[in-house]
Amino acid sequence: MKQLPISADSHITEPPDCYREHIEVAYRERAPHVVRDPKYGDIYVVEGMKQTIPMGLVAAAGVEPSSIRIGGAHFEDLHRGGWDPAARLADQNKDGVGAEIIYPTVGMVLCNHPDQDYKKACFDAYNRWLQQYTSHAPDRLIGIGQTGIRTIKEGVADLERIKAMGFKGVMMPGNPGELDYDNPSYDALWEAAVALDIPLSWHILTSSSDSINQHRGPKINGFLSIIRGCQDIMGMLIFSGVFARHPKLKVVCVEADAGWAPHFMYRMDHAYKRHRYWMKGQELPRLPSEYFRDNISLTFQDDYVAFKLADMMSPHQLMWANDFPHSDSTWPWSKDVIAEQTAHLDAGQRQRILHDNVAELYKLAV
Repeated sequence: MKQLPISADSHITEPPDCYREHIEVAYRERAPHVVRDPKYGDIYVVEGMKQTIPMGLVAAAGVEPSSIRIGGAHFEDLHRGGWDPAARLADQNKDGVGAEIIYPTVGMVLCNHPDQDYKKACFDAYNRWLQQYTSHAPDRLIGIGQTGIRTIKEGVADLERIKAMGFKGVMMPGNPGELDYDNPSYDALWEAAVALDIPLSWHILTSSSDSINQHRGPKINGFLSIIRGCQDIMGMLIFSGVFARHPKLKVVCVEADAGWAPHFMYRMDHAYKRHRYWMKGQELPRLPSEYFRDNISLTFQDDYVAFKLADMMSPHQLMWANDFPHSDSTWPWSKDVIAEQTAHLDAGQRQRILHDNVAELYKLAV
């Protein structure tokens, strides 16, 4: 390859002072914070949510599968690159990665907070912290800002503010505070994203339906369900005509893998051709699969099926990621994983999936 790979989905580990140091004064005493639990080790506690966030899975990159635990980890034992930008660059070098698109960790859970005002304050605080973090190496630490979409009008202002802060994209909540994304009132938001030339991302585990704890039978069966929230949103955007009305809108489906996409496109086309009349489906100028190929990018880690089926998707659609430092991460073995899983691809395909697609989407000079 001409350049080092770029991870299209990596994460920070919000440090204990991330929210309390940067949140507006009215929320400071209630801000998300770290406490040490005798059973689970260091955990993030978020007011208004029963779910706590143990640090064990947050920074399990490089840990052998048999040693991964939910709890028991202390903050000082975690990958320092999660909050220290200098250490993060060393982590990138170790993994053979030239740059990373940076998403939150605690912020993913906060997407489902029931208090829209609290969520807004937390996301604004996180964006201020992330701006400082990425400023140490803006060509290698590529920040994605967060918005809660408390209202559509405020969401437009958030997009403008996030762009002005130097971030390259916006992470959207799975469930917005006002209406849902298929409502035509959201045209103002899509228009703003196009005008600002900023991609919008939906990450797994940020929708109310996404939970590894919602499962039938064995708990591990719940792992299969965590990509479905993103799939629902992609289908909703397509079938409601969002891309038909806004053909330049760019969307990223994050960490939901990609091997499922060819069948998903077939399934959408089948539904549209066969069932749109009795199901009162909206008439679209093009087939659903065409919008999926042209407007949606997909990030994945070690999904070998995605690499195998690359020819069934758009050349510009697939974007590899290492998911550092989370439990699904390929760090520090990314070079080996890439070599094994891309051996059948030609040099041009590898270059696109590992580097060019993400560089072009976010307009990176890396």
